[in-house]
Amino acid sequence: MSFTSEQLSYASNAVINYFLKNEPIDQINIDRPWIRKLMETKKPYVGGLQYVVEQLRYQNDSNFQSYFGDQQVTYNRKRTLQQAKYTWGSFHDGFGLNEDELTQNGIVMTDDKSSVPTEAEKVQLTNLLQENTETLRLGFQENFDYMLHLDGTQSPTNIPGLDLLVSTNPGASQVVGGLDQSLFPWWQNTALTGIGSGSGVLTQAMEVAWRNTIRYGGHKPDYILCGELFLDAYRADAKATINRTVFMKDDAEPTKLDGSVGTGTRTGLYFKNVELIWDPVMTVLDQLYAPTIPWEKRCYFLNTRFIKLRPIQGHWMINRTPPRVYDRYVHYFALTCKAALTTGKRNAHAVLSIL
Repeated sequence: MSFTSEQLSYASNAVINYFLKNEPIDQINIDRPWIRKLMETKKPYVGGLQYVVEQLRYQNDSNFQSYFGDQQVTYNRKRTLQQAKYTWGSFHDGFGLNEDELTQNGIVMTDDKSSVPTEAEKVQLTNLLQENTETLRLGFQENFDYMLHLDGTQSPTNIPGLDLLVSTNPGASQVVGGLDQSLFPWWQNTALTGIGSGSGVLTQAMEVAWRNTIRYGGHKPDYILCGELFLDAYRADAKATINRTVFMKDDAEPTKLDGSVGTGTRTGLYFKNVELIWDPVMTVLDQLYAPTIPWEKRCYFLNTRFIKLRPIQGHWMINRTPPRVYDRYVHYFALTCKAALTTGKRNAHAVLSIL
């Protein structure tokens, strides 16, 4: 027998949902650490019209005063809050299967609603949808990850990512979250660029950046993301400036000391007890966009408490099966989501780069 359009839609939903459930979108390849971290800590947002809003305390507006005896004192009305407003975006990835392609894979389509597909057709459809679904997931991750790195200027419908929220030029007149960063020093991240390669110079710059990130609020960075050239520079600088204690394993096998530590994107190199995570995507971004400050030479000190992926509630990774249009014998399948990337405390983050 054959598949009807309704049966094909049902089968595709089952297959796509199965693969997304068993290989969910937030269990991504280890070589995309930035989007993996964001998806681990994402925080849904309810509604919001055009914006996802972060409330900011930018002053205490104190009315402190000294007095003696019956001396008159004054009261004020506190004005301590600002709002950062981030536009959320809508994102789509999808594929289509025309009936000739289905036929070539041993799958026959029909308008007979009483038709029942054979077991062989079910197997062929599952195999075809598995490949398309896997590449749908990987393609979505790939391009969403690029966007979450970049500043949002690549398309008018993109949302701004790390390159804007943690800017390499935080003193420039540029709007972030609806606020001109040049007008509000408290709305500026730390940026130390053009760091030299002398012995101890890089480590000292990292010390300065670290102190700046905890100066206001006292929350230390918990995630360090870097490109490979910065990583190599830090490894060389650390060997020259840091005394290390090696703890030997208590097991039957002799411990092997290896100058190349870490697994995958986890480098095994630490600063202030926070591991440096190598981001291979930064190399790809340099090839695609050739920025003035190469991504491979950058390092980000981030506090994930204050930088969040904010999916709009009810619109996160929705499986879509649009109806076939009357003049095309093509069946469509897609994923969509709506989300913003926000920060409510820019001075909790820092970016560094080497020469």
